[in-house]
Order: sequence, then C-alpha cells, then structure tokens
Amino acid sequence: MNGISELQALEHHNLGEIVYRKLSQALMRGQFAPDTRLTIRELAASLGTSVTPVRDALLRLIQDEALTQKTPRDIRVPVLDQQKYEEIRSIRVRLEGLAARQATILADKKDIAKLWKLVKDNDKAMEKQLWGDALAMNHIFHSALVEVAAMPVLNSIINRLWLQMGPLIADAYKHGGRAMIDDHYKIVEAIERRDADAAEAAIAHDILTASDLIISRIHSYALSA
Repeated sequence: MNGISELQALEHHNLGEIVYRKLSQALMRGQFAPDTRLTIRELAASLGTSVTPVRDALLRLIQDEALTQKTPRDIRVPVLDQQKYEEIRSIRVRLEGLAARQATILADKKDIAKLWKLVKDNDKAMEKQLWGDALAMNHIFHSALVEVAAMPVLNSIINRLWLQMGPLIADAYKHGGRAMIDDHYKIVEAIERRDADAAEAAIAHDILTASDLIISRIHSYALSA
C-alpha cells in the first residue's frame, strides 16, 4: 500500500469512528425516539459525510443491539420489550452501583465540584423545559460517575447498556418531573461525605424510580404497533 492509500484508509477509519461516536451519543442522549427509522442518506447529509462511514457506523450499532434491521432498507431504533428492559435495568443497578461506590473512594474536590455542576445544570435545564439539554446533562452525569471511578472496562459495558436504554429513558424523561433528578443530589452528597453505601443506594433508587413510567411507555408502543 502506498502512502496516499494508507492516508486515505486512515482518514476513512477516523471518519467512521467519529460518525459511530456521534450516533452513539445521539442514542444515549435520546435524540432518536424508539421506533425511529434511520436512513443512511439523511444521516450522511446531516453529518456532512459520505454514505460509507454512516453505513459502517450503523452496522456497528446493529451489532451493539442499539439498532435493529428489519430489512436492508429499514433500520430502526428498537422498542425494548418489558422483559429486556427489566434485565438491563437490573444490570444497570449493579454496575452503576459499583461505579458509584468506587467514585466515592476516588473522587477528589475537583471531581465533586464537576458532579455538583452537572446536577445543577440539569436542574436548570429541566426548570426551563429544555429537554434536549436536560437529557444530555443526565447522561453526562451518569458517565461522569464511571469516569471518576476510573474503571474503563466497566465504562465500556455501561455505555453499551445506555445505547439500548437511552431512547426509552428520553421518551419518559420529561414526564417524570423532579423524580428524574432528585437522587442525583443524594448521590453527590453521599460521595462528598464518603458514604459508599448511600451512594450505591441512591443510584439504584434513581434507576428504579422511572421504571413504572418507562414500562407504561413500552406498553403504549406495543399497543400502537
């Protein structure tokens, strides 16, 4: 392979990775609703790329179970059934609880200040009904806990779960009101006082609080199918 070919291959790889990350972030932050059909050409136009890196990214997301392919031309954001949702919810409780415990041990003053800022920014966005911003802050907060915990393997696993859960969380988020953020205050308070048990309990309560609302949304999608 000559130098130009190597450079083109590298550029293609980097672009494909960038597109994958952008689409992953969009899914985790609920920018695509459940059952949304995604078209390669529309995504390529919105991202300002050719269709090839978008197609490659969508194939990776299908492998991640973040998207489903009904036919070669019908790629959609899946609507989880209740059984799969409850399984992922249970795993999140355990794994994000582990991250919260480890974050309680490792967090320094700068980490805690960052977590407080995320919670307060999320709160302000909810008050102003800026749901896109609120959803982004919600995901960033959960991600920040895992980053503070310094567990990259755990981070990778949790990201895959959020790829599948993000659209449903977003679908229910604005209907949940204050209940969707109250436990975030308790999590940071527990980390600040080095209470790992309380931090783990608060993240579990945060994840479980939205369960009834999310399940009701799942049922509504099933009825409209």
